[in-house]
Amino acid sequence: MIPRYTLPEMAAVWSAEARLDTWLRIEVLAAEAWAQLGKVPEDDLWAIRRASVTVERVDALERVTNHDVAAFVQAAAESVGEAGRWIHFGMTSSDLLDTSLAVHLREAADLILVRLEHLLGVVKARALEHRDTLCVGRTHGVIAEPTTFGHKLAVWAFELARDRDRLRRARETVSVGKISGVVGTYAAVDPFVEEFVCRELGLAPAEAATQVVQRDRHAELLSALAVTGATLEKIAVEIRHLARTEVREVQEPFGKGQKGSSAMPHKRNPILCERITGLARLLRGNLQAGLENVALWHERDISHSSVERVILPDSTILLDYALHLAVRVVEGLVVFPDRMRANLEASGGLVYSQQVLLALIDNGLTRDQAYEIVQTAAAAAWDEGAGFRDRLLADERMPLSEQDLAPLFEPRLEHLDAVFARLEKIESPEEDSR
Repeated sequence: MIPRYTLPEMAAVWSAEARLDTWLRIEVLAAEAWAQLGKVPEDDLWAIRRASVTVERVDALERVTNHDVAAFVQAAAESVGEAGRWIHFGMTSSDLLDTSLAVHLREAADLILVRLEHLLGVVKARALEHRDTLCVGRTHGVIAEPTTFGHKLAVWAFELARDRDRLRRARETVSVGKISGVVGTYAAVDPFVEEFVCRELGLAPAEAATQVVQRDRHAELLSALAVTGATLEKIAVEIRHLARTEVREVQEPFGKGQKGSSAMPHKRNPILCERITGLARLLRGNLQAGLENVALWHERDISHSSVERVILPDSTILLDYALHLAVRVVEGLVVFPDRMRANLEASGGLVYSQQVLLALIDNGLTRDQAYEIVQTAAAAAWDEGAGFRDRLLADERMPLSEQDLAPLFEPRLEHLDAVFARLEKIESPEEDSR
């Protein structure tokens, strides 16, 4: 992933140094397990515990071996002399690669979950802040009925909570190691080695494996990442629409000294939300590649390997960064309640058409009769600029008086309290820390 979208903590997870450190830790743990089984002498074990490798040495060896794990094993073995013969004993490359990958995916998931929890807390707080901020709800991009801006945010918060649950489950799904040998039969390695190493790393041993851990696990994680990205895109797209000049109900944070355009000084473009939208597309594309990785030949091929070297680090890096952007956007979002109210009232009361419809039905008209009266008046207001309420009252079929209509042209949102009561029950790390 390009440095522009890579945050320092996530970069550290996927660094070459971190990868080699984890490989070395796994090899040392495997030697300790073999020592407990009486295979590795104690003196050799102590030597192996002092093994070391460098990125430069492994890279130099790989230019000869054309095999990264073989280069690493050679570098680690040469650092401890004769005891090096026990390094990688009974193991195949995928034992090391897949177990290490599980460690790094778990670490990456933990970082993402922290950012997701933060975003959830921010969205929840702003939803409660704007629970009574009236705005117009839109369907198909067309005015529909009154809602509140807090209600919009509450919908986002519940979706983010579901994303959190999906990511938690996927984290557990990929936190699986395997040290079972060439085709997963333990022909050259005792199952105790796998159990010991996985336990020390906080991983679960794979229930059954071929030469690799099965890739449905990784596809599940990529799916959770992509779905979370889609949620962020949903939020971003809504903000982009609401920030349009003709609507202008919200605005992205715009810092002092920031420039929206090299040519037009007046511009304040929703660039952060547009960036989130673009990153979500990448996450979905990576998911497709991850699904293609599930079907490997027989006990394995390595068609998945080159793909995963890109999509697994990149997907975690992308979502980590997108969450960072989303927090920045929601925390700094400028909300214009007066503009929201003006857009609500600009319909001339059309947003209350359903309330009039139901009142007419309650007054004894059939649904078709009531619908015809309201639709005719609405069409005149929509197409001719006539007053909606005036057209209703002018219809000779209208059984309701002006006094009857008046309360129907006010928002009825008292039952939204139930939504906000549920929202307040969502776990919030910010609240827990107080």
